[in-house]
Amino acid sequence: MLERLGMSSADELFADVPADVRAELDIGCGMSEMDTVNKITQMLGKNITAADMPCFMGMGSYRHYVPATVDHITGMSEFYTAYTPYQAEVSQGMLQALFEYQSMVCELTGMDAANSSMYDCATALGEAAKICGSVSRKGKVFLVPEALSNERYSVLRNYLIGTGITISRYGFDKKTGSLVLDEIKAAVGKGDVCGIYAEMPNVFGCLDKNVAKIRSVIGDTLLVIGVNPLCMSIVKSPGEMRADIAIGEGQPLGSRMGLGSPLLGMFACRQEHVRRIPGRISGMTVDADGKRAFCLTLQTREQHIKRSAASSNICTNGALAAVAAVVYVSTLGADGMFNIAKKNMERAKSLMSLLSKVRGVEIAFDNTHFNEFVIRLSKDASKVNSELLKKGVMGGVPLKDHVKGMDDCMLITTTEMHSDEDHKKLADALKEVL
Repeated sequence: MLERLGMSSADELFADVPADVRAELDIGCGMSEMDTVNKITQMLGKNITAADMPCFMGMGSYRHYVPATVDHITGMSEFYTAYTPYQAEVSQGMLQALFEYQSMVCELTGMDAANSSMYDCATALGEAAKICGSVSRKGKVFLVPEALSNERYSVLRNYLIGTGITISRYGFDKKTGSLVLDEIKAAVGKGDVCGIYAEMPNVFGCLDKNVAKIRSVIGDTLLVIGVNPLCMSIVKSPGEMRADIAIGEGQPLGSRMGLGSPLLGMFACRQEHVRRIPGRISGMTVDADGKRAFCLTLQTREQHIKRSAASSNICTNGALAAVAAVVYVSTLGADGMFNIAKKNMERAKSLMSLLSKVRGVEIAFDNTHFNEFVIRLSKDASKVNSELLKKGVMGGVPLKDHVKGMDDCMLITTTEMHSDEDHKKLADALKEVL
């Protein structure tokens, strides 16, 4: 290339770029394809995954068993594509799969309508808050839990820049981990709250019974409930708790942890808010010959139709992860979903009992948990994690970056993928470290 351009070096090629902003890239000489593959394979081999050692991290991304049917169907070339299917030319097969996904989300959440997926739960929360701000005539304060993952709070905060919506936080009971209804009632009583967000289970893994009581203290203020869809077969749905909007992280439904991605944002709402729903909706209709057909029914993007009046500027989705979710749920069925959820609760209860006997470990909250719970340690949680890693165990998520005053706390997650031996390995490693 340099020869063609009549230049002698790369420095000459980039001569127009000021020298003080140029970076030296020490990438070495070029390699053959075979050598490149070998080099990258060696680099990737340094990664430690949940398949290499027991992993007790969670907080939105979980290791569940993925049936072979999920990989087989999502691996078909008709579905497995880098192209984001949102244009009018998207295939009937993909549109039908997304329609089935939407139906599944509505059934799990008890809501009237769902979109065909979003990036993750964090972006779904941001979109839900914006809807609350645009619908409410009372004020521009959005209430969220003090106990909320930093990732979700950070994305929410960025979403609301420039909207005029401010964030306020309500507390939790230090003994049970449940939200404090009186704080929500007092905040709503000021008359400037546009919406309230609560989670089931919450960030501590608690199945908080107070979430079902929020509607009784907030009147007609909009209520957003975030869920783990896997436990929806054993607890009341957001619809039953009279939520206006339901969001969730769909990664537990057929997607692997994948070093942090891909995630799957679930978004559903009541019929009266359907015109404000972000993203797109796949609908069922009939074609010119009277045969069943599927089409994109609503698209609230800014690029066309609504333009500046669009409720969202989101222009893609998690289509492949959504297909994986609907295949996963279809494979398990209602009984299978219930059995997996039940087993997760049982595994958590068993591990809690085991860890409570370890000196230097205290179960932080007296409550009912799904598959996560908080332990309070006699040492800094991050330092404990580093020591656990040396002993072949990935610990839980330290809470110091998520909840103020919980530097000595760690969120432990367990699923149907953990054996009794894995639990014992964690307990033994904690004994040694503490």
